Amino acid sequence: MRLRPLLGAFTAVVILGSLTAAPARAETQASGTNAPAEAAALWKQRPDGFASLPGNGLEGTTGGQAGRHVSVSSLEELKTYAAAEEPLVIFLKGSITAQDYVKIPVTSNKSFIGTGAGVELVNAGFKLINVSNVIFRNFTVRDSYIPGDWDGKRPDNDRDGIQLDTSHHVWVDHMKFERMGDGMIDTRKDSDYLTYSWNVFADNNKALGVGWTSNAVTKMTIHHNWIRNTVQRNFSLDNTAAAHVYNNYLQDIGQYGMMGRNAAKVVLEDNYFTAVADPVVAKDPATEIVNRGNIFDSTRGRKDNVGSAFEPTQFYAYSKDNAATVPGLVSSSAGPRENKAPNTTAEVTVALDGTGDFASVQAAIGSIPVGNTQPRTITIKPGFYREAVNIWADRPNVTLRGATDDPADVVISYDTPANGAKFFGGTWGAAGSATLNVLAENTTVRNLTVENAYDEAVHGGSQALAVRTVADKITFENTRFLGNQDTYLADTTGRDATARTYLKNCYIEGDVDFLYGRGTAVFDGCTIHSLDRGSDTNNGYIVAPSTKNSNPYGFLIVNSTLTSDAAPGTVSLGRPWFASSDPNAHPMAVIRDSNLGNHIAVQGWSDMSGHAWTEGRFAEYNNTGPGAYINEFHPQLTAQEALKFTKDTFLGDWTPAAGA
Repeated sequence: MRLRPLLGAFTAVVILGSLTAAPARAETQASGTNAPAEAAALWKQRPDGFASLPGNGLEGTTGGQAGRHVSVSSLEELKTYAAAEEPLVIFLKGSITAQDYVKIPVTSNKSFIGTGAGVELVNAGFKLINVSNVIFRNFTVRDSYIPGDWDGKRPDNDRDGIQLDTSHHVWVDHMKFERMGDGMIDTRKDSDYLTYSWNVFADNNKALGVGWTSNAVTKMTIHHNWIRNTVQRNFSLDNTAAAHVYNNYLQDIGQYGMMGRNAAKVVLEDNYFTAVADPVVAKDPATEIVNRGNIFDSTRGRKDNVGSAFEPTQFYAYSKDNAATVPGLVSSSAGPRENKAPNTTAEVTVALDGTGDFASVQAAIGSIPVGNTQPRTITIKPGFYREAVNIWADRPNVTLRGATDDPADVVISYDTPANGAKFFGGTWGAAGSATLNVLAENTTVRNLTVENAYDEAVHGGSQALAVRTVADKITFENTRFLGNQDTYLADTTGRDATARTYLKNCYIEGDVDFLYGRGTAVFDGCTIHSLDRGSDTNNGYIVAPSTKNSNPYGFLIVNSTLTSDAAPGTVSLGRPWFASSDPNAHPMAVIRDSNLGNHIAVQGWSDMSGHAWTEGRFAEYNNTGPGAYINEFHPQLTAQEALKFTKDTFLGDWTPAAGA
């Protein structure tokens, strides 16, 4: 398709405006510094920011506007035109899929533009090496993920969406990148004069890395991007001479948000961070980050603000939106301009063999709409899934289930210890160590195993959570939790909050305080296994509740079996945890109608950190087995008192779903 004779000399970047509906807001030129952007364009006809500036022999970024206009609908056509020496505007149509991953070499003076809804490049990416003047707009690059390689560490995994090495004047706009094998965009080796605007980066471990150089050369503008359900490099800005980052929406980030490294100079303004750990990190002494006007919602950890960096208006004029409007504006307008039909899919499948909708559990969770109201099920086929999984607070009403009745068939495993050092300082802490974080209400997990595989025998003792629950109305059924110290944390959103978890027919193992927290948890028909630490006197503690004094219901273990291979009489039923010496704590646990093995100590409960076990609300009732002592160290409920401590009283007005 050759359109240029029909269109005259009008730029290639304008051409898309005639192919799609006009945006709601008309383009205006910013006339002053930081002016309100109510009238700013959602769809610009030419790049803004650093990609628009002259440098390195170019007046700005125009892509292939000086050349022919061609259309491609196959991988071979795309590879051929991308490598051509002449300037080209390359229109992509439909879905273009590579059977085996390929990183397509791109030469200078190219525009890649998706035309129509649903344009995508699958299992492939682009490679720009020593080139300039390239534009990408209006299509999706997705699914080069190598099943099982969540960390992206396999030697053959260099499956980026776009890789730039020593390239300049590149504009990436209204694109979507999701589920790539490595990074979604890797900006490397002194690439310069770059603008990334109005893109979606989603459902990936690594998002956007910048650097791989000892020089501080790169100048880039990053605005109105939506980065969601990722872990690291959101962005990671290493040795940028000037990185202007504004009006981006970072949502549901597992490890860290925006990071400056080495001699990076970063201006970070009017962005919106929600559910992001360590949202702003200046990693090194020479890093300068100006942190102004940003909104931090449900975040924890670092919000660094160091140095003066630079002033963006020394380079260009720009308009920006109020940070409070960014989530709505960016989530509705970033990414390709296509018909965005609501996701009504009720069931998706995860598999490592290519037979599922997704190859990682976290990617499947990313497919659930924010604020989900309908029941949705993620079925996981048998396999070993090495990944840390977050069921985000804004993804409620989800069931995560193994595809068989045997929980050993599906294993979700990671190995982060709470005392493990973050590479940018500090430690991961209990919440950061959990293999599975359940943050959304009305979540159900069935028929699978979650383990924290941290090896304390090799590396030393540490908290290392398999599961942490935070939200209310969480159900586990036929699920195994494997760990050592602090295997399961029943948490809440705050000291004054309550959260209920119901665990039915589960298997949970550990050694030290491996059922703990301030939440309300009912363990019904569970096997609770204390690991043998090899001691003749002390092989650990089962529960360590930190229930608030105003909450009558902490932990209930009922109709369960307590087992161990440890020496007889060497395991304590539990101890009272006054977290951070909380004066409002009054730890509470009842163990009833259960079988207690001979590993249980004659003195059933233990003191903790200066607090006597009698400061807790501990009781037992109608237990059997060799560990079911009745003495002064095993306080017993009366039959009348026992009526107050049942599954129903603990769960209150909540009845878990049928089958639980």
